[in-house]
Amino acid sequence: MKIDAHQHFWNPARGDYDWMPKDNAILNRPYAPDDLAPKLAKHGFEGTVLVQAAATIEETEYMLGMADATPSIKGVVGWINFEDDRQISHLRRLAAHPKFLGVRPMIQDIADVNWMLREDVQWAYRALIDLDLTFDALGFPKHLPNFLQLVKSYPSMRVVLDHCMKPQIRDQQAGDDAYSDWAEGISRLADQTEAYCKLSGLVTETRDGWSVEDLRPFARHILNAFGPKRVMWGSDWPVCRLQASYDDWYDLAMGLTSHLTSDEQAAIFGDNAARFYGLP
Repeated sequence: MKIDAHQHFWNPARGDYDWMPKDNAILNRPYAPDDLAPKLAKHGFEGTVLVQAAATIEETEYMLGMADATPSIKGVVGWINFEDDRQISHLRRLAAHPKFLGVRPMIQDIADVNWMLREDVQWAYRALIDLDLTFDALGFPKHLPNFLQLVKSYPSMRVVLDHCMKPQIRDQQAGDDAYSDWAEGISRLADQTEAYCKLSGLVTETRDGWSVEDLRPFARHILNAFGPKRVMWGSDWPVCRLQASYDDWYDLAMGLTSHLTSDEQAAIFGDNAARFYGLP
């Protein structure tokens, strides 16, 4: 089954996408299943994993409503407030939905780099394990040491790193070393844990005028570190549209994985997502 492991739908009029620039014409507009359907059909995708984009339970409910009406949405990664342990009741309720897969706190937007290790949020990780739900890890390279500590603390929690942990490729393009510390942190997570990684979001971390050669060392390191059995491709559509179309990012990813066997490519473009998320 060919699966896009990471994409979004939203309607800014809902009012809870606090991160979204109001003057950005690409992002600040509604995106719905009918907008993506032609791309999925063109490239032979049978379904997607729809991922949260707002830090509200209401958006999670909104996505689950779309999933109920849209067969191509195979599952939803939502959100709960980790700072409120009373929300375990919401988590239990959401877990009963057949398309609810897990959660993603928006750690990249939290000022405290140590937030994920705070004692008051630990209940949520234990609850994810108890309910057999997944954890999408969203952050920057600066979060890699703490994610390593977190994942090692909960070895039975199913964890996937979103967007290759957002290496700052634009800094590398400008002549700064954005690769070394990131690559070392990625290698430690890959070697010392069972976490997966999403080959997604790389184009968004570039500056204008990027080329495939800007992305290649980062993609190569992800593939080498995690291996083709723990990497899953995601479009990050429509966010990817800031730097590349769906078609362009898909074609680029196919090129970046062209040295792999057909079975290994099939794993990255669907089988691994299906196994990690437990998709039917």
